[in-house]
Amino acid sequence: MSENCSNNCNTCNEDCSERKQNPESLLEKPHYLSEVKKVIGIVSGKGGVGKSSVTSMLAVSMNRKNHKTAILDADVTGPSIPKAFGLKKKSEASEMGIFPVKSTTGIDIMSVNLILENDTDPVVWRGPVISGVVKQFWTDVIWGNVDYMFIDMPPGTGDVPLTVFQSIPIDGIIIVTSPQELVSMIVSKAVKMAEMMKVPVIGVIENMSYLECPDCHKEIKIFGESNIQKIAHEYNIDVLAKLPLNPNIAKACDDGTIEEFEGGDLLDKTISILENMENNKKDNIKEENGGIKMKIAVASEGKMVTEHFGHCESFIIFETENDQIVNKESVANPGHKPGFLPNFLNDMGVKVIISGGMGGGAIDIFNEKGIEVITGASGDAEAVVNEYLKGNLKSTGSVCHDHMHSDECGNH
Repeated sequence: MSENCSNNCNTCNEDCSERKQNPESLLEKPHYLSEVKKVIGIVSGKGGVGKSSVTSMLAVSMNRKNHKTAILDADVTGPSIPKAFGLKKKSEASEMGIFPVKSTTGIDIMSVNLILENDTDPVVWRGPVISGVVKQFWTDVIWGNVDYMFIDMPPGTGDVPLTVFQSIPIDGIIIVTSPQELVSMIVSKAVKMAEMMKVPVIGVIENMSYLECPDCHKEIKIFGESNIQKIAHEYNIDVLAKLPLNPNIAKACDDGTIEEFEGGDLLDKTISILENMENNKKDNIKEENGGIKMKIAVASEGKMVTEHFGHCESFIIFETENDQIVNKESVANPGHKPGFLPNFLNDMGVKVIISGGMGGGAIDIFNEKGIEVITGASGDAEAVVNEYLKGNLKSTGSVCHDHMHSDECGNH
């Protein structure tokens, strides 16, 4: 950094270390009681293409696959997610944070309509205020343990999409569009914004692609022939689905019964890709450790999983190969100092840490180092690791708070 540095990177062309670190500083951490594994943004270049209905259907479909699912409604000035799910209850809050509202089937939802006194009250706010609210939905809402969070973005490339891309660690976006000719320009804008923000494009869904005749089942192209394949090829992205004009979808959204709609098979390809994103995470962990090998650490008391990560007696390090335990060793806890243990285990090559409970600070450091955290576990350490290798062990998000006693850790 130059001695004449003004601390304003926007007016400086110097390629210094501080400048390289600057973009990451905009990312916000979720609430300390939240662990969100995958965040998928649903975007569109223009309104009226059915983005919110696609978001709802994706969440419902993933929930039916037994994934813990959530929706963050970032379309603050046009929130329609609560209506699609028939939500009447308002969000509640405590000193700890804001609680999302659960749908009938257990999908966690947060939307501005869940905090307004009346659903029909207009949101007459300026851009920075709207962006701040969206950011709070990420940082202040107690989401708990979420496998897939879908963010319903407002149309276009304005303040809110920019805030989401900069503040929330998006794993990928899905672009929703329609068959009209101007789609090429709209998809282009969405793709280029994603490239600028270094966010992967999972693919594009063409909504209102055709109308199926109820008598002869012939496809009628209401908006003319689709150009989506050509556009997708041009930008090297996948066409995930072509959804028909279906009055039953509109009726389900209007009636608040989208969770009862049975046409989710139209999104099977999309669901498969999203599930493979999680599977690839485990594969990538193995590749980083020598192809098919991985180290898993369990915070233990003797042979049992301990409730308190920081004050455990020892760490049992399991070496695995082809999802089988091939070796294990016990390493004494070198001491409970802030930030020390995550770095200690990282230096040992550990890629998964399992415990009964863990402090939010430690979880953050593990996440920064790409180490998967499983909390809420109990019982025999080796049995727990075997359950993880079978894909049966899920984190409960149990968090220990600083200076609390070990017998309290599992309850927070």
